[in-house]
Amino acid sequence: MLITILVFLIIISLIVFFHELGHFLTARKSGVRVEEFGFGFPPRIFSIKKKETIYSINLIPLGGFVKIKGESGENRDEPDSFLSKPFWKKFIILASGVGMNVVLAYLLISLGLMIGLPTMLDDESSLSQNISQEKIQIASVYKQSAADLAGLKTGDAILSVNNEVFTKVTGLQEYLNKHQDEVINLELSRGREKFYKEVTQNPIAEFGNQRYLGVSLIKTGIIKYGFFEALYQGFISTVSIIWQIVVALFLLIKNLFYGVSVTDQLAGPVGVVVLTSQVTQLGLIYILQFTALLSLNLSIINILPFPALDGGRILFAFIEKVRGKPNNDKIESIVHNLGFSLLILLMVFVTYKDLLKYGQQILNNIKGVF
Repeated sequence: MLITILVFLIIISLIVFFHELGHFLTARKSGVRVEEFGFGFPPRIFSIKKKETIYSINLIPLGGFVKIKGESGENRDEPDSFLSKPFWKKFIILASGVGMNVVLAYLLISLGLMIGLPTMLDDESSLSQNISQEKIQIASVYKQSAADLAGLKTGDAILSVNNEVFTKVTGLQEYLNKHQDEVINLELSRGREKFYKEVTQNPIAEFGNQRYLGVSLIKTGIIKYGFFEALYQGFISTVSIIWQIVVALFLLIKNLFYGVSVTDQLAGPVGVVVLTSQVTQLGLIYILQFTALLSLNLSIINILPFPALDGGRILFAFIEKVRGKPNNDKIESIVHNLGFSLLILLMVFVTYKDLLKYGQQILNNIKGVF
């Protein structure tokens, strides 16, 4: 559990630090004064001032922050204030945090492709010079299924069943269907650990009386490229993932308008910690992959035109440009504060749902530590 928390803090700090670094660099380049660039959040532990900027290290290790002159509506007429700059410079400064999160994800994905990145394959794929270590893995486990009761987890690889090795998901599924009433001897691996389980398949309520192992399966492999090819494929993968996130977000918002519950599709800090625990058990390359995905998800959310987010601030800057005169700072501040309050309420609600979903698992992990 302690290792999970440490990895979680490193991941969040890296993502937020890159985000704020984007704001910092573009503000400086645009002639806007940066009053403070902090790593972590106050209270302050250590600081040093160089020229006009305070560089600080703070106690709470959850990323960082940039304090930009004029961002809260003050000093509008001073030349080094954010509010005195034209719209295109404001846009660059506000959007650069999201941009840096995309860059971070691209670098991590490209690095992963150089090291060897886990990827999902179809049954008809064959070994090539770029793909190795093909295996069948568990994508999810149904609650109270035979697999769940036996302690199988997402990410476990099925090496053999009754000493038979399978290279196709369909072949393994057909075998399990033919041996529903028999004891199944599974050889599995979890990370570097190899272990065995004896399982008797059982019925799953939502699927009738037929017996199942109770898992969804995927075929995976390690894909690896040389330096330049990894950079190219990393770009293609990053663009593809961004598109998938945008589509998923659109469907989520659509479901909201249709009255469909979406809370099970959201994860708060607790959910992210649980996911961090799972990827930490799988190894470094999975942590890199998870960090890249989280960075892209947060970048897409942050660019939405919602108050308090970067997208919301861009929207207000655009409104000011169209109107041809300054916005009312008090009204804008109230709107952003209201948006921030709504985000906090959403975070509290999602955290509550996460605790209901993962509470027992977290308690068990804590007991394991002590």
